[in-house]
Amino acid sequence: MPPCVGAYTYKTWTDCVGTYNYSNGDKYVGQYKDGNWHGDGTYTFASGDKYVGEWKDGKYHGHGALTFASGDKYVGEYKDDKMHGQGTYTWADGSKYVGEWKDGNFHGQGIKTHADGRVEEGIWENDEFKYKKKISLTVK
Repeated sequence: MPPCVGAYTYKTWTDCVGTYNYSNGDKYVGQYKDGNWHGDGTYTFASGDKYVGEWKDGKYHGHGALTFASGDKYVGEYKDDKMHGQGTYTWADGSKYVGEWKDGNFHGQGIKTHADGRVEEGIWENDEFKYKKKISLTVK
């Protein structure tokens, strides 16, 4: 893609690669289409949060990694700015969730390992653990 023409006019940038620095300290580097972040890009927040991944029409959409200043991290799929699809969320305290997401919540098959070693594996609905996975053992 060609570089975006003009400085600080991202609303007019289309099908190009450019950098936009916000007055609050945020920064976006990546692809644009029709005046929106669209394609691959990196958004660094003044707060210390950082997203690296795919965009569609100005929203996190596709695959990406969001690292929070707190030490938390999400790596996986997004749809319209929300964690949606397969992904892994790791908390700064060592807890971890690996599984399915829907609209920003644990939703579907997943495993949550707590910092204290407890494990919840099964079905989730809107961030709540609902059903334990049934495990069958076959003895040979």
